[in-house]
Amino acid sequence: ACSDQPCSFRIDQSQLTNLVKDKDLGHLQEFGGVKKVASALETDVSSGIGGELLDVSRRQNAFGINSYKKPPAKGFFHFVFEAFKDLTITILLVCAGLSLGFGIKENGVKEGWYDGGSIFVAVFLVIAVSAVSNYRQNWQFEKLSRVSGNILIDVIRKGRRQQVSIFEIVVGDVVCLKIGDQVPADGLFLEGHSLQVDESSMTGESDHVEVNSNQNPFLFSGTKVADGYAQMLVTSVGMNTTWGEMMSSISQDNSEQTPLQARLNKLTSLIGKVGLAVAFLVLMVLLIRYFTGNTEDENRNREFVAGQTTGDDIVDSVVKIIAAAVTIVVVAIPEGLPLAVTLTLAYSMKRMMADQAMVRKLSACETMGSATTICTDKTGTLTMNQMKVTKFWVGNDSAAENAYSSASKYVLDLIQDGVALNTTGSVYKLSSGSEYEFSGSPTEKAILSWAVSQLSMDMEEIKKSYEVIQVEAFNSQKKRSGVLIKKSVDDMVHVHWKGAAEMVLAMCSSFYDGSGIEKDLDKDERSRFEQIIQGMAASSLRCIAFAHKQVSKEATTEGEDRKKIQEDSMTLLGLVGIKDPCRPDVRSAVQACQNAGVNIKMITGDNIFTAKAIATECGILRPRDDAFNGAIVEGAEFRNYTPDERLRRVEKIRVMARSSPFDKLLMVQCLKQKGHVVAVTGDGTNDAPALKEADIGLSMGIQGTEVAKESSDIVILDDNFASVVTVLWWGRCVYNNIQKFIQFQLTVNVVALVINFVAAVSSGDVPLTAIQLLWVNLIMDTLGALALATERPTRELMEKPPVGRTEPLITNVMWRNLVAQATYQMAVLLTLQFKGESIFGVDEAVKQTLIFNAFVLCQVFNEFNARKLEKKNVFKGIHKNKLFLGIISMTV
Repeated sequence: ACSDQPCSFRIDQSQLTNLVKDKDLGHLQEFGGVKKVASALETDVSSGIGGELLDVSRRQNAFGINSYKKPPAKGFFHFVFEAFKDLTITILLVCAGLSLGFGIKENGVKEGWYDGGSIFVAVFLVIAVSAVSNYRQNWQFEKLSRVSGNILIDVIRKGRRQQVSIFEIVVGDVVCLKIGDQVPADGLFLEGHSLQVDESSMTGESDHVEVNSNQNPFLFSGTKVADGYAQMLVTSVGMNTTWGEMMSSISQDNSEQTPLQARLNKLTSLIGKVGLAVAFLVLMVLLIRYFTGNTEDENRNREFVAGQTTGDDIVDSVVKIIAAAVTIVVVAIPEGLPLAVTLTLAYSMKRMMADQAMVRKLSACETMGSATTICTDKTGTLTMNQMKVTKFWVGNDSAAENAYSSASKYVLDLIQDGVALNTTGSVYKLSSGSEYEFSGSPTEKAILSWAVSQLSMDMEEIKKSYEVIQVEAFNSQKKRSGVLIKKSVDDMVHVHWKGAAEMVLAMCSSFYDGSGIEKDLDKDERSRFEQIIQGMAASSLRCIAFAHKQVSKEATTEGEDRKKIQEDSMTLLGLVGIKDPCRPDVRSAVQACQNAGVNIKMITGDNIFTAKAIATECGILRPRDDAFNGAIVEGAEFRNYTPDERLRRVEKIRVMARSSPFDKLLMVQCLKQKGHVVAVTGDGTNDAPALKEADIGLSMGIQGTEVAKESSDIVILDDNFASVVTVLWWGRCVYNNIQKFIQFQLTVNVVALVINFVAAVSSGDVPLTAIQLLWVNLIMDTLGALALATERPTRELMEKPPVGRTEPLITNVMWRNLVAQATYQMAVLLTLQFKGESIFGVDEAVKQTLIFNAFVLCQVFNEFNARKLEKKNVFKGIHKNKLFLGIISMTV
């Protein structure tokens, strides 16, 4: 592979692994430190690797690819074997064996194998179908984990920040990490600030580990960034990392039972038990009738005469009777139920994928159908997350679009410094002239692009003229970020803070007015600023403030001792207002949820005015709702309620502003205590506890951090709230389809049981034989499952109130339908059984066939009936489901 270029690097994989794996600082320093490793890997520390195809493939040949060997996927036969373990199947196989043996004994080999043979075929079919569907589901799951594992990582190649797939990362790459990212490979810390890493996935220690260049520069794949930001140099990928070794030894097992399946299993076993009881009764009745001489053979002779009938005949007759009882057991067991559930879930999973929702946990599909409350984030879910700075205030006068010249240059320069140095984003100037590329969080991008376009800031220049001493990264508790910097020219030390306006305003004791004069921030001025902020918030702008302070030289040494950056008596520089427009289809989606009886609550970190403005715009708040009637609270206020008060008020709350992740968790717990089924959407690392706690966690595919996705059940791929509604819709559809199927299936079973029981007790023979019933069961069940499982969701589904936690699976309406159907079918069939010969003037054999056909046609009719549980018109919308019609015609 290396004939045309020198393949060897000056360091090989085993050396690299030793450097990082054992966290051995001495070893690293002997080698010459991180910079030396970078040059050995031919990486430029600031602009990364070249990233051409040749370069990348050369690195992959030398150091491997960033993916790990998975344990081999379970083969098809594994699932066949699993299907055999099913109790129902075992009973059926025993029956088949008995029936085969008795049949051959009675009618000779030529004709005697029909019964047993066809039961075998039927059993084989059941096994095949369930194995195939399980295998497909497993395969889909594998595919999903491939999709969900494919994370985009920020790397620097050729000096430009770009996103590549985690699988394409190579040794020598320079990776940019920020809060919430997963570390994609093992590596060394290059530069960054206050990086805290959560290594609990590796070590089980929940305390965050500080990573820096002098004491602990080691980073491991699979760990998560908890705070700060950094750039790292990749030293091992794929199977050479500690994580890779760990992952390749675990196989993902997804055999968890969904709550619905558990309920169904209970139901199935109950029905099975009833069937066994009935069968035993029939067996007793028939045996007693036989041995008391109450039965006749074809020639109208008594079959059993004590002392005359030969042993052989007795055995034959008893065998027949046992076969009849066995038949009844076979009928009673609805082996189609678990299958139907799997089919329904798998089908809807596939459809949801097309509707922008990736289901990570099967059970989430059906749980979502019974959700009663959805707690949603604002940013990125209800809004577009494409932010733009639309307002700028220096002092207490607003600067118009281009009138920045009026403000003093001194203040503007300070603001530029604050923007350029106190950020985790970056600006990359494309070579082709005036185009810029911004990266970072949406807020950072908005501020950077505003500074570049309106203040004509030159980020490179500013970065060169200052040295950053200490950084406090933005996090959702403090809602602000700060930086301590030293100017290279005169060694003056400055502190810059930026963050949520009311937080920053509270740190300030003075402000610059438009002409650059520093003024005291007295009570009146402070309230003027507060009004400005509220005014911006009420027009749904997010308000960010900048503050600055010049500090003494001593502060630098403090900075090195890891003290906090100063945060009191700052001077306010200015405010910017950032607009984040509402998504166009959110309003109708919210409306749809409310019609469906699902409450929507918005939980956001913004202040109360912004939150109110956006919530009203989306239709979550009605115009007359406000803080007085308990519809809006602040996080802190909610936290300080007594537990009883919280439970009393939680259902009224529609908007929670200025909330911390802990408040979100509290809210979910309260709602669950009140018996709600709660769905939560979240995207940040801090949302993980709430996502885990909720009944259904929905994470965001684009904005969401890895940690959030790991904790969630469903990933919304396009981050849109409208997709959340689609998930709700599908969830209800699944639940509804399964109910339809149960109704359909139970009718078949009840009718067959009753008829065979009545007939056996009254005339001593069984009108519906084992094979007939098995075929009905099989064809009806599997095909019926398919037909009913693939009904598309209808509009009506979204007009009913949600099914809560406590609703029974078989509702009263279903019992009503079931009993009516069963009564009708029994009437028809029993009439045929007792009077069939005289009505149609046919003999016994034809009568049996008649009964069978009538039975099958009744089931087909019932299949239509089951399509709508509550409506009278069962044919509505039938032309839309081609599959259903196809299956009906096949069955007939």
